[in-house]
Amino acid sequence: MTDEYVLEMIGIDKSFGGIHALRGFNFNCKSGEVHVLMGENGAGKSTLLNILGGIYLADAGEIRIHGKAVRIANPIVARDNGIAIIHQELSVCKNMTVAENIYRGAFPTKPPFDFIDYDRMYYDALALIDGMQLNLDPDARVGKLSIAQQQMVEIASAISKNADIVVMDEPTASLTRHEVESLFQIIENLLRENRTIIYVSHRMEETFRIGHRVTVMRDGTYVGTKKTSETTTDELVAMMVGRDIKDAYGTRSFTRTAEKSLEVRNFTNEKLKNVSFDLYKGEILGFSGLVGAGRTELARAIFGLDPIMAGTIKVHGKEVVIRNPDDAIRHKIGLVPEDRKGAGLVLNQSISFNLTICVLRSFIRGIDVDTKKELEIVDKYKDILSIKSSGPDQKCRELSGGNQQKVVLSKWMATEPEILILDEPTRGIDVGAKKEIYDLINRLSAQGMAILFISSDLPEIIHLSHRAIVMSDGAIMAELDAQEEELTQIKIMNYAIGREEYDG
Repeated sequence: MTDEYVLEMIGIDKSFGGIHALRGFNFNCKSGEVHVLMGENGAGKSTLLNILGGIYLADAGEIRIHGKAVRIANPIVARDNGIAIIHQELSVCKNMTVAENIYRGAFPTKPPFDFIDYDRMYYDALALIDGMQLNLDPDARVGKLSIAQQQMVEIASAISKNADIVVMDEPTASLTRHEVESLFQIIENLLRENRTIIYVSHRMEETFRIGHRVTVMRDGTYVGTKKTSETTTDELVAMMVGRDIKDAYGTRSFTRTAEKSLEVRNFTNEKLKNVSFDLYKGEILGFSGLVGAGRTELARAIFGLDPIMAGTIKVHGKEVVIRNPDDAIRHKIGLVPEDRKGAGLVLNQSISFNLTICVLRSFIRGIDVDTKKELEIVDKYKDILSIKSSGPDQKCRELSGGNQQKVVLSKWMATEPEILILDEPTRGIDVGAKKEIYDLINRLSAQGMAILFISSDLPEIIHLSHRAIVMSDGAIMAELDAQEEELTQIKIMNYAIGREEYDG
C-alpha cells in the first residue's frame, strides 16, 4: 500500500428535492488498500457510490483520480477512469454465459464486420478466471450459478475492464461462511495487484478482518477515518450513531407466562424432520442453526407457505389447520420474511400501500375507501417504528434497508398479531436500526406477544432469547433456557454442527 491517493472525493454535496443526502463529504483511498465505508442506513453511502459510479452528478465538490480532477458524468466515464461498482443487487444478465457477462459492453470483435469474436471471448475469459483462481465455467449460464458465483462474475467483469478501484457494496450479505472466505481470498489477490477496494459493510468482524482504514459517515456528513489497527468496535459504533451504545440488545425481562400461544407437533416435510416445540405468551423463542438447518422452512410451514406431510399445530390450545397465509393471519400469526425485498415489500409501491396491504378490510368497504382511517394506521406505525421518509407516498425502493425493514414490521404489527415470526429481522441493516428493532422485540414480548425469532447472528440469539432452539439438517438438536443456563456461542455451535450432546 502506497501513500499516494488513488481517489479523492472532496466536499461532495448532493440534494434530492428538500432532502440533503450529502453535505461536504470527504473520502480518499490509497493504492493497494481495503478502505471500509460504514454508516447507518440512510447515512448517504449509496448516494456517494452512485456519484462515484456516474449515476448521479454531485451538486458541489470535486473528484480526483491520481491527483487529476475528473467529471464523472455517466457510468462509461467511471469505467474509463478505472472505477467498477459491484452493487448489493447484482446486475448480471442471467440468460447470458459467464464469458458474455464478463465482457458485456466491451465484447471482443473480429474483422471485417466487427462481429463478436466468441472464440477469443471464451479463451480470454478462461485466462482471466484462471488468473483470478475462480471456480467458473466460461460457457455456464449465469442464471444457474449461486449468488456467490454470480458475484465472482461481476468481479471478473470489473477486472476485465482494467478497474483499479473496485467498490463492493455489502458483498457478503447473501453468502455462506465458506463463500465469504473465497471472496476474501479474491480480495487478497486483487490487493497483490495493487488495486484498491472500497468495501461497504455493516459487519464489524469483516471490517477488522480485511480493512486497512475505515471511514464513518452519518446523516450525509463525514465523521472520521480510522486505521482499523487503531480503533475498536465500540468507537466505530459510537461514531456511526452519534452516541455510545452500552447495551445494544436492551434489557431482557423474562415475561413468559404459562399460557401456550403456539404448539407445533411432529412437523415433517421434505426439509423438516419431526419438529416439535411450544411457544409461550410473552416469550422470545430464538431459533439458531447453520445455513440449511431448516429454520426458514419451519417458519414458512407454520405460516402456510410450505406444505407439511405430517404434523399438527395448536394456537392458544386449539388445534387449527393452516393451509395458506390467509389462514395464518386469521389466527393472528404474522411473518416478517428473510427476504424483505423479494417477499416482504412491493418495492415500487408507497409506504402507505405496503404498510396497509394486510389490513385493507379495516378501511375499505366495497368501493368506499376511508382515507382518514388509512392515514391513521400509517401515521401510527410510522411513529412507533420511527420510519424516516419524505412522507407516506414515498416509494419503498427509495428507502434505506433499515427503513424498509421497519415498513415490513409495521405491516405485520398493523394486523395486531398475537404470534409474530421474525426471520433474520436485522440482516443487512445498520447498528442504529438494529437497536430500534431489538427494543421493539423486547417491548412486544413484555406486552404479551409470543415471538419466534430466527437469526444467524449468535449474539442476537444469546442476548434476546428467553429460550433458544438449535436446529441442524431439519431437526431440533437442543433446547436451551436462558433462565436456567448460560447461552454461549460454543454451546450453540456444537449443537448446530450436529452434535447430539455437548459436554462443555
